Amino acid sequence: MARREFYQITLQLLLLIFPIITGADVLQFIDPLIGSTNGGNVFAGATRPYALAKPVADVDGQNTGGFSTDGSNIVGFSSVHDSGTGGNPSLGNFPLFPQLCPGDEVNNCNFLIGARATHYVDDSVIARPGYFGVEMVSGVKASMTSSEHAALYTFEFPAGEGQHPLVLLDLTDLWKSRQNASISVDASSGSLKGNGTFLPSFGPASYVMHFCVDFFGGEIFDNGVWVNNRAGTEPKELYVTRGFNLFYLEAGGWARFENLVNNTLTARMGISFISVDQACRRAEEEIPDPLQDFNKLVAEAEDAWREKLSPISINPGGAAEELQTSFWSGLYRTMISPQNYTSENPYWDSGIPYFDSYYCIWDSFRVQHPLLTILDPQAQIQMVNSLIDIYKHEGWLPDCHMSLSPGWTQDGSNADVVLVDAYVKNLTGIDWELALKAIIQDAEVEPLEWAYHGRGGLQSWKNLLYIPYLDFDPVGFGTNSRSISRTLEYAYNDYCLSTLAQGLGYDDLYNKYVTRSANWQYIWKPEQNSVINGNDTGFLGFFQPKYQNGTWGFQDPIACSALADFCSLTSNPSETFEASVWQYQFLVPQSMSTLIGLMGNEDQFIKRLDFFHTSGLADISNEPVFSTVYLYHYAGRPGLSTKRLHTYIPSSFNTSYGGLPGNDDSGSMGAFVAFGMIGLFPIAGQDVYLISAPFFEEINITSPLTGKTARIKAIGFDTGYENIYIQNVTVNGQAWAKSWISHALFSEGWTLEVALGNEESGWGTQPEDRPPSWGESLI
Repeated sequence: MARREFYQITLQLLLLIFPIITGADVLQFIDPLIGSTNGGNVFAGATRPYALAKPVADVDGQNTGGFSTDGSNIVGFSSVHDSGTGGNPSLGNFPLFPQLCPGDEVNNCNFLIGARATHYVDDSVIARPGYFGVEMVSGVKASMTSSEHAALYTFEFPAGEGQHPLVLLDLTDLWKSRQNASISVDASSGSLKGNGTFLPSFGPASYVMHFCVDFFGGEIFDNGVWVNNRAGTEPKELYVTRGFNLFYLEAGGWARFENLVNNTLTARMGISFISVDQACRRAEEEIPDPLQDFNKLVAEAEDAWREKLSPISINPGGAAEELQTSFWSGLYRTMISPQNYTSENPYWDSGIPYFDSYYCIWDSFRVQHPLLTILDPQAQIQMVNSLIDIYKHEGWLPDCHMSLSPGWTQDGSNADVVLVDAYVKNLTGIDWELALKAIIQDAEVEPLEWAYHGRGGLQSWKNLLYIPYLDFDPVGFGTNSRSISRTLEYAYNDYCLSTLAQGLGYDDLYNKYVTRSANWQYIWKPEQNSVINGNDTGFLGFFQPKYQNGTWGFQDPIACSALADFCSLTSNPSETFEASVWQYQFLVPQSMSTLIGLMGNEDQFIKRLDFFHTSGLADISNEPVFSTVYLYHYAGRPGLSTKRLHTYIPSSFNTSYGGLPGNDDSGSMGAFVAFGMIGLFPIAGQDVYLISAPFFEEINITSPLTGKTARIKAIGFDTGYENIYIQNVTVNGQAWAKSWISHALFSEGWTLEVALGNEESGWGTQPEDRPPSWGESLI
């Protein structure tokens, strides 16, 4: 029986005997392998919250996050990764690879990536917070853990006489983006030191990373460098460039060992963006006794995760163990990235914490950052300040930023939303005047290259009040596409800007930008229909591209959906980013009542939502769909939001290796699951949480800032989820008719009780009880 199956069955039996109660060790419910195949691209290895060091086995299959349970081969063990990203594989620099050379001859070893690729024993994979272990079919067993900036590996080799185990270091990364690199090998100790220049996986520019590797538990037999598939003991230093055209040059260093204790070699790797010396120093300070520190590091990582997750506890009320595992694993993944690169930024040091790996804010602003605002507000404050710090030094807030490099902007300037969301939820220690200045920069000043920060087409945005199809934009340059989705996102970005301006007392700015937030209406074409396979869907009115002269272009409303072809920014850009007009038609969070009016009325809106979610048009693997699950609230039918949520959890979000519908996107999928199970959904940039039925009987969340505990209780809770419709709500014992609630629930420690039943009720149906919606129809 596979270990994973045995573990699950054993745990289920224990649950029957000892029901889980509030206060249980949540780490038993965290499975880092959820989403490790089927495109989840999660980081499955060992790490601490937001840490730089992230060791795991790298494979030659679905390797965007390093490791995958797709049955592919291990090609190395590297110490830095991003988690849940799309696009090209990210990081995975300077992998180590242990092996035994046939005949104990160095040049019989496999140095090239393709040659050394080795399958792993399927049921040998162990992944838990702070630890990753795996056995290769070669018989080599690898275990790893980490500190903040260094990784610790143990490689146990098969017993045998006359063997001298070899470990190589490859001067590469997962994407094979290396431009140049160098390595030096210490003849006596075997230490490997060097650096390399690489490309970020989703953006321009380049970055330099440094490494420092020391070995323990054995004696050096011989060492040197390798190029292509040959190695030698001289020289001890090597510098390589990229190679010629498509012939990527593979090269690195190696060392062989003898007299290993228990056939086990320990390797400590420090990583730094600053220097080799800093990589070595960090490793020595954080892992001073490598032969004795392994278990201590694992325990420290476990404690760090327990502490980060400690604000929240649940009484599952008999809810299935799989749902609890999905919940806690989702929370865990939200704190893997962004990553804390404090004192690792070679470009500036402002004396405050510096975060990177915002990959990308277009994905994370919707639910991940709002969740961190609740559970880890101090980290969220540091991230907001770091975003503002990037603005101070790079001129604009980033939409995407990884490997200390700007990333491609996907649609709007959505760091604006992150900042304003923090403002409306009263996070402190942030210079809000400077934040306002940064967001106004996005709204008013077009950069020369708006492909990786700021906004493009601002001349048209200000004069025409929309982004035109095939816009004439001589001011700045970017991919001339996404006119529909950029119009929608710029409108919401401006709405968030107006919110901050109003809060700071700038009424003139408020009036200016709240008016601009209605610009989305100018690309609504009332007579546009949608035909699928020759059949008219019966719905009239969709967003459409519009030329500068005011005439209409055309994009089939189902284009870029699962019923048509996927649209990519880099290969086949369209007028909507990675999604269809059908999907984007619902993304007007500032003015939902106006949108409902344009679609006809509440009944027509609900029919359109239902069709969207049942026809194959809704792609829940893409973050813009998240809010559409809950939009029934705005039509006075909040019970249908919960009903719709149950069609996605657990069918699309579960505990299998392929248990995510798409890229986890730095924990965004995990945050969606967590919010859904808590019974709330945030409207990012607004002080609004939509209330739905929770998946557990009780959830308690203590604010790390105020120390007050919010309590969410489900009255009439049943584990068969027949009672998913809210009948009535009380807050602090008083009747609460609204279908939404503010952040005061958390900051002031309110008690929210929802009484459940098996049919819809009148709760939350009245217009005055629906979520806030600004504006009136302009067309």
